[in-house]
Formats: sequence, C-alpha cells, structure tokens
Amino acid sequence: MLDRDVVQEFLEERFEENEIQIPKEIKTNDLIEAFCLYTEDDYYEWLKDNYKSFFEGLDWNLIKERMEHYKETHKQNFE
Repeated sequence: MLDRDVVQEFLEERFEENEIQIPKEIKTNDLIEAFCLYTEDDYYEWLKDNYKSFFEGLDWNLIKERMEHYKETHKQNFE
C-alpha cells in the first residue's frame, strides 16, 4: 500500500536530521519493508476507527454535512 521509495526517502531524511546511522548488519531494504508493514498495520486499524466514527449510526444527513464541510474547506480535492 505504501510507496516504498517515498518511505525510504522519508526515513533517510529523518535519520539524517537526527544523525542516526543504520547498523551494518541491518539491510536497508529490510528495514524499510518492516517499517512499511508496521505502518500499514497501524494504518488499517486507523481506517477502521475512522470508518466507525464517520458512519456511526449511519445518519446520512450528518454524513452530507461532513461532506459539505470538506468540500468547502478542501475545494481543490473535489474539482
């Protein structure tokens, strides 16, 4: 699900900012893959939680209000 190249770039930037070096016995690709899988697992749980709260009670009027709010505040995403 996550773009491994983007994650690698992200981690490289963070490691550089925090002056962190990956130990030689750890393969960079393995570290990136493990971090992606860790993040994707958490991301799925986050999606489930947000699904529950967004669709709670399945009140379509409330959902339409939320949609209108996001259409107004993020117009570029709806064009």
